Amino acid sequence: MSYWSRPKPPQRARAVDVTEVAAVAARLLDDGGLRALTVRAVAQCLDVAPASLYSRLSSRDDLLDLALDHALGQDAELQAARREARLQALMVAYFRHLVRHPWACQVIAMRAPRGPNHLRLSERMCVLLIDLGSSDPLRDAYAVSNFVIGSATTASTAAHERKTPVDARLAPEYAALHAAHDDDPEEVLVAGLEALLRT
Repeated sequence: MSYWSRPKPPQRARAVDVTEVAAVAARLLDDGGLRALTVRAVAQCLDVAPASLYSRLSSRDDLLDLALDHALGQDAELQAARREARLQALMVAYFRHLVRHPWACQVIAMRAPRGPNHLRLSERMCVLLIDLGSSDPLRDAYAVSNFVIGSATTASTAAHERKTPVDARLAPEYAALHAAHDDDPEEVLVAGLEALLRT
């Protein structure tokens, strides 16, 4: 279940602001990854008791949902790309967003994004795919977004992958191609998007 399927309304006048909770959770994730995000850590940053957070949250999972959607909504490049009429530009902006927030790929793997900013992104993808003539825009949106998420997940290892030698006795063709290949992760993403969108 997502935070948005059962949000807890404020029970008292001085209730914790969920927007502040989301911002703090996203900052903790940016600074320290998944391990850094706890209810106690967020409460400490907001200078409140952990029990105050539970008046608005059910669990740490709610923090993940809120942080994921907050980070997406704060990304000016992605919001600008969402207003364009080009799916490839939107997906490149999404890739850059995920590279800047590597924890987001991990959260998406654990929790289906259902916050308002992710729903607006999903809606825009589907509309652009319909405009491109897709016969199954939801399936195609999943395929394209999964490609982008996977590309962002492995982007940080690209330099290591290029430097790691390939045993030419086991894979001669791959070794030759690997030795001559020096694209950066975003160039690979763009080439992959072009191939996906041609089919």
